[in-house]
Amino acid sequence: MQRKAVGVLLFTIALALIGQSVWMQAKARLAQVLLARAWQERVAGAPEPKPWPWADTWPVALLRAPRLGERQIVLAGASGRNMAFGPTHLSSSARPGSDTNVVLSGHRDTHFAFLEHLELGDEIVIETPDEREHRYAVTGVAVVDERDTWVAEPTDDKTLTLVTCYPFDAIVPGGPKRYVVRATAYVSSQRYPLARPRRELPDTSP
Repeated sequence: MQRKAVGVLLFTIALALIGQSVWMQAKARLAQVLLARAWQERVAGAPEPKPWPWADTWPVALLRAPRLGERQIVLAGASGRNMAFGPTHLSSSARPGSDTNVVLSGHRDTHFAFLEHLELGDEIVIETPDEREHRYAVTGVAVVDERDTWVAEPTDDKTLTLVTCYPFDAIVPGGPKRYVVRATAYVSSQRYPLARPRRELPDTSP
């Protein structure tokens, strides 16, 4: 009887986790539709257009990973609340399009699930509200501890850093590890010049 009760409890917990995951994904997809409208307003000149009336964030960039067909609106402020609706910009890092390190973060099971499939040399494009395109090539990946601050530190080169939780197949959200993708800018007349030689960032996880 006790074993049966434990089984029912575990099944209930599993259903709750699955339900939460489905709800998060549905919310994330719907948000991107509303964010697309706010992004068009931002490009048209609105300073901080809210995607919905109670929002405390606004679009700051458009993120694209062409090979994977990814196209996502990036929100201001890397809070847990904002990440429920889209990838976010770490406000303590440089603004998107800057000539140093720009840091974006997102959930591993929704908007940043595609990070797992990025390869060295892949192109990543950041579009800013002034309609400029900033092109990067993936030059390294790493699994690091969440306390590793170098990920968000300024760089000498024009850099894009994408961060999400790790591992990607974890059942429980959060955890101490982060998956980091580092990309470096290249000029449009060159084709991924900074992606060779192929390399990976050091794995600094315990």
